[in-house]
Amino acid sequence: MIADLVYKFRVDISGCSPIHWVPMFDQLTEKLQKVFRTLHGEGHLSEFQVDKGLKELRMVLLGADIHFSVVKDLMERIRLQAVGESVLKSLTPAQQIIKIVRDEMIQTLGEQAPLVLKGQPTVLLLAGLQGSGKTTTCAKLAFSLKRQGKRVFLVPADIRRPAAREQLITLARGIQVDVWDTRVDNVGELADRTLKHAKTMAYDVVIYDTAGRLHVDPEMMSELVDLVNRVHPHEVLYVADAMTGQDAVRSAGEFHRTVPLTGIILTKMDGDARGGAALSVRSVTGVPVKFMGVGEKPTDFETFDPIRLTGRILGMGDTLSLIERAESAIEEDEAEEMARRLKKQQFTLEDVKKQLKMIKKMGSLSDILGSLPVGGPFKALKNANLDDRAMVRVEAIIDSMTPLERERPDILNASRKRRIASGSGTTVQDINRLIKQYRQMKDMMRRFGKNLVF
Repeated sequence: MIADLVYKFRVDISGCSPIHWVPMFDQLTEKLQKVFRTLHGEGHLSEFQVDKGLKELRMVLLGADIHFSVVKDLMERIRLQAVGESVLKSLTPAQQIIKIVRDEMIQTLGEQAPLVLKGQPTVLLLAGLQGSGKTTTCAKLAFSLKRQGKRVFLVPADIRRPAAREQLITLARGIQVDVWDTRVDNVGELADRTLKHAKTMAYDVVIYDTAGRLHVDPEMMSELVDLVNRVHPHEVLYVADAMTGQDAVRSAGEFHRTVPLTGIILTKMDGDARGGAALSVRSVTGVPVKFMGVGEKPTDFETFDPIRLTGRILGMGDTLSLIERAESAIEEDEAEEMARRLKKQQFTLEDVKKQLKMIKKMGSLSDILGSLPVGGPFKALKNANLDDRAMVRVEAIIDSMTPLERERPDILNASRKRRIASGSGTTVQDINRLIKQYRQMKDMMRRFGKNLVF
């Protein structure tokens, strides 16, 4: 099944990090696909048709709240290549234009910029406006670094907002990361004491959560500058709320003029805004986007990958990320064992439960489908009504069975089904439906298993 497919078709994609589907770009993707379909409808493109298509593309990008200067520069570069002789005389000119759009969007987003981790400890400082999700982002970044084997120390340097310190302490304890929990009401003293403590305890990374502020507040900006001068951060990361669109871009530029930024983290990328900030901020500020938050959980934090994000925006999917998530969720020995069981036609309900757990590790069903291209054989899945709770119900049913019933579901009579339904909080109809699906799956696995070679 999934485990065996991933094991058999393993791809070398080391060094790349997965990027989850970003609902923010749904409308942009749909409109871009419409423009591309118009171009595909022409067997041969003239310069007039190219200009017409690019005009529609310009309106789509501006409608997505992308900065006008970025759109202007992008369209000039695209047109310069799109009206070239090699494109107009090509047998597939529309596909070549799509490739040009893809390449130029990647250039606009800039190259992937890894986090600088050097020094003992590495000092990271997060800044941003009030309400941008900075404190939550500190915890997400700490959790991400912890998973890389780093010893992380969080410092609540926001001494102004009520309960800001308590919020970070609570988040830190939730992800089991060390945090400074002694109250200090002076930022300068806090900086000196925490940095000394971090060096004494030999932490790998220290993350400072600064106070949310307005860039027009001279007093608070002076406080930020003082903190930067005292702790000498290796990275100053600006946390921007992507839902605010071009306001996020402008505020990042204002901060950059006062405190030189090394990177930007876009939060709330799981929202339904138009996404212009993500596509504008690198060009306008000259500062690379390094991460983006795509949800509320500590794991909903992704490395910003321009190539993959562009593929998703243009509706080309991100199957490499899907493979990566599958590989991270499935151990190689588990895949081999499952393949052997399939070969021997020993597929049971216990195996179904294991497969469901593997799928759950990969993310939600909608997230998994979001990694697939929007067209071709996956087009019908675009508007599928997916309910992750259905997997929970299936697990509950299987958990309510005895080992023998999982091994031999054919022994399930009416009384056994009523007992299982009562124990799992489901109905007999749910159990009958699961058994039917299991038999269909087993038949498919039987045919599939015959083709496995070891």
